[in-house]
Amino acid sequence: MNFIERTYKFLLEQDLDHTHDLGHILRVTKFAEIIALSEKANKEIVTISALLHDIARPDELKGVIKDHAEEGAKRAKEFLISINYPYYEEVYYCINNHRFKKQIIPETLEAKILQDADRLDALGYIGIARVFMHKNGGSINERINHFYEKILKLKDFMHTKTARKIAVGKSKIIEDYINGLKEEIEVYYGKKR
Repeated sequence: MNFIERTYKFLLEQDLDHTHDLGHILRVTKFAEIIALSEKANKEIVTISALLHDIARPDELKGVIKDHAEEGAKRAKEFLISINYPYYEEVYYCINNHRFKKQIIPETLEAKILQDADRLDALGYIGIARVFMHKNGGSINERINHFYEKILKLKDFMHTKTARKIAVGKSKIIEDYINGLKEEIEVYYGKKR
């Protein structure tokens, strides 16, 4: 069994939350692999980092830990050392620095790719669904504000040319959705003056 297969098997044993579930992780992994090939990065490091990037997210949501990226990086490193994966430090760096909230620009191409791939999953149709699935919830207007405050800004934070190109199209989907949603809201409540 190769390192990616062993990592995937380990991932399946983890507790995941509903907005950072297996689907999210597999989409991020697919984006990461596409970007890695296009940008000539180490695909194995990128793939393993993407598979493990949110393994500590449920504990953060429960309040057990403060930073899922930091804790996830530690857990990933321990696992990778246990299976004798030689690039565990590189994976640790990618995971530790992937989080949007940290506002870190990573130094390695592989870490930049993980950030890009994770951000791409917050865009497009799935990104819309994930905003409304989030546990913080809130009213429609609060969710619309979230699109403007964070989600629609993501395209400007992409590091790679490949991710920027994908992000533009996925951001347009959100912009069209928000415009349509606001039009429907205006039918019922009138325009704000």
